[in-house]
Amino acid sequence: MLKHRLLYGTLMTLVFTGIVIFDGWLDSSLTASAEDDKTTQGTLLCILIAGLIIPAQFELAKLAKAKNLMIFTPVTIIASILFAGSWYWLQLIEIQPMIYLFLVSVFSLWALLLYQYFRFGVSGVIANCGAGYFSIIYTGLFSAFVVGIRVDFGVWWLLMFIFVVKFADIGAYTIGVLFGKHKFSPKISPGKTWEGMGGAVAAAVIVSFLFGAGCDIMGWLPAVIFGIFIAFTGQLGDLVESMMKRDAETKDSSNKVPGFGGILDIIDSPLFSAPFAYLFFTLAVVK
Repeated sequence: MLKHRLLYGTLMTLVFTGIVIFDGWLDSSLTASAEDDKTTQGTLLCILIAGLIIPAQFELAKLAKAKNLMIFTPVTIIASILFAGSWYWLQLIEIQPMIYLFLVSVFSLWALLLYQYFRFGVSGVIANCGAGYFSIIYTGLFSAFVVGIRVDFGVWWLLMFIFVVKFADIGAYTIGVLFGKHKFSPKISPGKTWEGMGGAVAAAVIVSFLFGAGCDIMGWLPAVIFGIFIAFTGQLGDLVESMMKRDAETKDSSNKVPGFGGILDIIDSPLFSAPFAYLFFTLAVVK
């Protein structure tokens, strides 16, 4: 299990890195003249995120079904992609960001209510539409900040975030399996330990420091703080997904990825951490 997790986790991170760098090369984000370039940024990243959202929505629908809830995937997939690509779409259309988000929010809820009405009538309106809207926010709105980091800050900032959060996951799992004794959150995830959390923080701080210095993104102190910050928010994201799985009485959201489970088991930490990373980068730039 540990071997599979380390192998597949490393491979997926490297593949993601290759896609992001190639994406940056295609839209000239990595060239010296990137500031003068008007090419739409993050196209491949948006395609990748959309490709992850689709199976993630089906996994959420499976978890919801275990609690007798219905997630209307035809609606939630489209709405989630519209949310996830917010920063991308705003490069293509002239509209105020808040107006775009407001319209997507309103029409998503309307679409859920209409789907509910025509398929199920008045049975389970609040439960089904509530579950569907939650799934849209969870996979769609949270993903938007990943694209936001790419568009507003650049390729290396995004890779810094992804490497920090994923190596925190690897550090937490490795140290937890090898040395974990003291339970971190036994009611939600009995496998998580304080030793594992220490491994997450150590790995995140090291990677953050190396990225911050090597890519000239931030100084050593902000990099260390960022590593600690993302390590904790990433593990909280993992706990959030564990809460959903425990509520649905299932171990993994799926069995598609050896050593991990499902797509949700892979993206839970980056999803939850992305808004915090975007906020941190914004404050770092302002400062």
